[in-house]
Amino acid sequence: MRFILMIIALSLLSPMPGHVVADSSDGYPTLRESIDPRLQDGLEKSIAALALQHVVDDKKLAVALVDITDADKPRYASLNGDEMFYAASLPKIAILLGAFVQIEQGEMAFTTETRDSLTRMIRVSSNVEATRMLNRVGKDELIDILMSDRFRLYDPDANGGLWVGKEYGKSAAYRRDPLHNLSHGATALQTARFYYLLETKRMLRDDLSRQMKAMLGNPGIRHKFVKGLSKYPGVRIYRKSGSWRRWHADSAIVEDGKHRYIAVALAENSQGSVWLPKIIQRLHELIVPTTLAQTGS
Repeated sequence: MRFILMIIALSLLSPMPGHVVADSSDGYPTLRESIDPRLQDGLEKSIAALALQHVVDDKKLAVALVDITDADKPRYASLNGDEMFYAASLPKIAILLGAFVQIEQGEMAFTTETRDSLTRMIRVSSNVEATRMLNRVGKDELIDILMSDRFRLYDPDANGGLWVGKEYGKSAAYRRDPLHNLSHGATALQTARFYYLLETKRMLRDDLSRQMKAMLGNPGIRHKFVKGLSKYPGVRIYRKSGSWRRWHADSAIVEDGKHRYIAVALAENSQGSVWLPKIIQRLHELIVPTTLAQTGS
């Protein structure tokens, strides 16, 4: 009887078929375990060279960089990685995840209309589509997904993470994040984790991971990271940004030849939109060191 009860308990703890548990013991390290001293030093020097160290010190700028050229052995560096920022439209990636989780579970049909709505929400940052999809997923349901053991993309023990507690419009917030009272929030580390889980196909089953990543490609707004990377031919970017008043954010998977990396920057300053193109250029050159010689810069 004791053996039978043990088997039942283990079955209850096991993930459901088709579900992938984030940061499970599947051979992939966590980003916190993957801090690379050399990359960290390069990141710190890059930000100092842009005369932005004082902004980092004031916790008005957060940056995360993950070299995933070898996705099994990520190299991680960050500044204020666990600081929570108001992130405007960047957390629409959380709505995207919520929709795909429900598609995976058979609770939402992946119709052409659904695909087009999600694509507009990401590529041109449509507030109308974001609000529509948020309500289709369910407001409380989305928060449950973000805080679930499966994803832990908002973790109270790690100072927060991705959060959506307000429609994208003039309506009042319905549930602000419990630590910082933000309606739309993010940390650089948890945003980077989102992309790392997606890129390593631990977020969803393979076909849905490919669909989700495709929606993040071909950005329709050519600013911030996209603007900064435009000088490098052949670069592919899968991203979501956000801006509102003095808050500016961008996040992406970037591919250049054999090199791949994740970059996140969150700023609370009116000059943030000016900083982000310069920051992504510095980050790009840390991962792709021959870039300057190739472009003649």
